[in-house]
Amino acid sequence: MEYRPETPFDNIESAHEYLGLLAQAVDEARQNVEADIADETNSKSPRRVDALRLVVYKLDKLGQHIKNGRRLLNDLRTLRRLMLEERAEPAVPKPEPESQVG
Repeated sequence: MEYRPETPFDNIESAHEYLGLLAQAVDEARQNVEADIADETNSKSPRRVDALRLVVYKLDKLGQHIKNGRRLLNDLRTLRRLMLEERAEPAVPKPEPESQVG
């Protein structure tokens, strides 16, 4: 019987895909806030512009954390593949090098 994941985080690939979608959403939100900053630049509310700039900063930080998370998931996926390949390979003794008599 094959295991079927119940949640999007039951395997590394699904979590990696989710973080990719989350990264896209963060980028989209950042672009929207930057457009709001451009609209607000001429307004009489400098505090609002400062707040929007802080939002962009926080979204950038979140994007960096998501990117780091995706890299970690890539590393875990690679390590898992290496480990599974090692288990699948039969233990074959390496031939000893022939001694060369000169």
